[in-house]
Amino acid sequence: MSGGPADLLRRPDEAQQATFLELFFDLVFVLTLTQLSRTLTQHLTWSGAGQGLLLLLALWWVWTNTAWTTDLYDPLHPAIQLLVIATMLGTFLMAAVLPEAFGKRSMVFAGLYVAINVGRHLYFLFALRAHPLRRRTLRLLVWFGLSALPWLTGALAPGAARAALWTVALGIDYLAGAARYPVPGMGRAPAREWPIVAEHLAERYRQMFIIALGELVLVAGLTLNRSGLTLDRTAAAVISFATTALFWRIYIHRAGELLPAVIGMGADPDRLARWALFAHLPMVAGVVVTAVGVESVVAHPLGHTGPAWVTVVYGGPCLFLAGLIFLGHEVLGRVPRDRLVGLLLMAALAPVALLLPPLPAALAAAAVLAGTALADARSVERPETRH
Repeated sequence: MSGGPADLLRRPDEAQQATFLELFFDLVFVLTLTQLSRTLTQHLTWSGAGQGLLLLLALWWVWTNTAWTTDLYDPLHPAIQLLVIATMLGTFLMAAVLPEAFGKRSMVFAGLYVAINVGRHLYFLFALRAHPLRRRTLRLLVWFGLSALPWLTGALAPGAARAALWTVALGIDYLAGAARYPVPGMGRAPAREWPIVAEHLAERYRQMFIIALGELVLVAGLTLNRSGLTLDRTAAAVISFATTALFWRIYIHRAGELLPAVIGMGADPDRLARWALFAHLPMVAGVVVTAVGVESVVAHPLGHTGPAWVTVVYGGPCLFLAGLIFLGHEVLGRVPRDRLVGLLLMAALAPVALLLPPLPAALAAAAVLAGTALADARSVERPETRH
């Protein structure tokens, strides 16, 4: 590393948009989301859903901490670029072993997660030396070191115990992050240790959501090609594409557009940025869950509609709308009524969908999203400063 510790930090006069390095890093999450949706498709049970949730939470936390790293540190600095690429390699390997993370590759998955998070902050502990932000790095290192214990012991434990220990580990990671990493004798990290570049973080959240939408397009197209081009399958693929477009429209109309301004104008930008982070998690999860249903409806559009299929096809949009409602309430300062109505309608239609073949059932779910998008387009929202 050349220069002093301050050279690692973003400069105020730098462009606030995401860099090519960050877009390059996001490529590995194309594989990650594909592996997640395929694993869920093959294990469409409550146990499989619980395991899928734990894996998503782990990978989401890796992505989140990388996004926050490039928000504080200069992504054009060679040392930061090397760190991000090393994180990308570790994430790539985590995604590669993801289908067997609860099997014979558990130690590989957990070990990579710990190595990425602990290794990152060990580097910053050395690189920042006497810089004031070294205290922030020490806080994160303490908490990631603590969560490493249940991660690694869980990898050695049998199925149910492994899930329990990994749940504890993720609880430590997420709760510590939400509380801004309090450490005995140091307290919580003050705002000066957590500067926010609102435009950059908001753009990173939006980019991750777009990548998730790409998984829907990919699954629909590949399943149509694999299953054969018939009229009913083509109609199912078109409905799936329309669902993707509606997700995008509902998200980007006002909520996605207002996010940078609202975070930047808030009295506590750090808190708003964290709530935005937690709001995007169910939205991304909802898209991944919907992708599981898309594969089934395109392959068997006139087949049997079982409870598991209805759960993913209707549960995915419900997760998305719930995340959007949370974003509106905690960050934007307003929850449009149409999104609440859309969520309730989607939940109410789910039992009825059991009586329909997959194609009309998927069409009904898309119709609810279309109604939500239309009502949303007619509403007028203004950004509000959150206190």
